[in-house]
Amino acid sequence: MSETRVPAHQQPGMVTSEPLAPANSLMSDPGIADPGPLGLAGFAMTTFVLSVFNAGILSTKLEATALGLALFYGGAAQFVAGMWEFRKGNTFGALAFSSFGAFWLSFWFYVSRVAPGLPAADAHKATGVFLLGWTIFTAYMTVASLRTTGAVAGVFVFLTLTFLFLTIGAFGQYTTMTKVGGYLGLVTAAIAWYASFAGVTNSTFRRTVLPTWPLAGIVR
Repeated sequence: MSETRVPAHQQPGMVTSEPLAPANSLMSDPGIADPGPLGLAGFAMTTFVLSVFNAGILSTKLEATALGLALFYGGAAQFVAGMWEFRKGNTFGALAFSSFGAFWLSFWFYVSRVAPGLPAADAHKATGVFLLGWTIFTAYMTVASLRTTGAVAGVFVFLTLTFLFLTIGAFGQYTTMTKVGGYLGLVTAAIAWYASFAGVTNSTFRRTVLPTWPLAGIVR
């Protein structure tokens, strides 16, 4: 061969710069599908629907619409994608998908089971603490994402901003900040959908149809 490169259909949805697994592992088995596009798609759709309500595009009275997605698609499906990333040896993808799958599952539980029983005067503080924790986690994952691709790093940059504004909005009960967080969430969902689209399309066509802009050389 005149050059060495990883075929597009073998590139994971959330890549790292180091070898992800030995040559005789599942990574080299063409029968093992990449879980990245699934995890990104579940995250994107659930984020999109919830962000429509956070941005005030639709009434928050309809916000429960997002709960089914949070439980099954953003939650369960994304969590399963994370488990498969563990099997592939992709530490970043495993942590990201498993954690955000757990985020959506915990969001479903918080909204449907915990929040209704909280004192009305202090419920916003509980929501703020919940969001603050995820802001911190997403911020340090953003640093790690700089060794993946531009598409994935874009998701994490905008997701960090989304959580930050939602946290400020919750703690201070600032409707404007929550709306800003909602619009940032829509941008986050769009980028995540693109990354999922690129992953499944490149895998299906077995070549790079949609670029994801590898960033492995930026952080050393």
